[in-house]
Amino acid sequence: MRWTVLIPLKALPAAKSRLGATLDPVQHAKVVDAIRADTLTAARAAANVARVVVVTDRPGAFDADAVFVQRTAGLNGGLDEAAADAALRWPQDGIAALVGDLPALVAGDLEEALTAASGHSCSFVADSAGTGTTLLAVRPGTPLAPAFGEGSAARHRAAGLELAAGATLRADVDTQDDLEAARALGVGPRTRAVLEVDADISRSPGPGMMSS
Repeated sequence: MRWTVLIPLKALPAAKSRLGATLDPVQHAKVVDAIRADTLTAARAAANVARVVVVTDRPGAFDADAVFVQRTAGLNGGLDEAAADAALRWPQDGIAALVGDLPALVAGDLEEALTAASGHSCSFVADSAGTGTTLLAVRPGTPLAPAFGEGSAARHRAAGLELAAGATLRADVDTQDDLEAARALGVGPRTRAVLEVDADISRSPGPGMMSS
């Protein structure tokens, strides 16, 4: 089975606000852009991904096969709209929602998870903490019904099967600690370059800055 992968990307500066609390605005924009670029590159490289569609609240240039500008507010509303559009345009393919903050993602981990998902009407991958969701997948003909947000794993678990997955597919980044954990796994080239050039991003917050 082939897949349409939807990746929601909120416009800056609102994106990744918890990570932004430890960085200045320029650093924040650099690291968020890099994380997104590495996530998109890995997703597009998975052999069973037919296309990657960025779902966003504001038009922009993205390294994706298509961009869907949502009209409904919120992450889940935007994914609902994009999934409905994808089901009409590519009805033969499964639909998967993938978070856009996976800088360590390798294509093989996503490919394996989507292969496993092809055997189930609805399935998901929990994040490394076990409480959030990094991937929600449905077979053709099944509504996506996204329920992302705090505690989403429990909601998705009630609707579908939880899949085992490689660590790089579970290492989403919301905080400085998450970024360091992803770095230990091995982040993609864009994120690695930003972290190497701007060492302050990898340091603990200094006086007057919020800790994660």
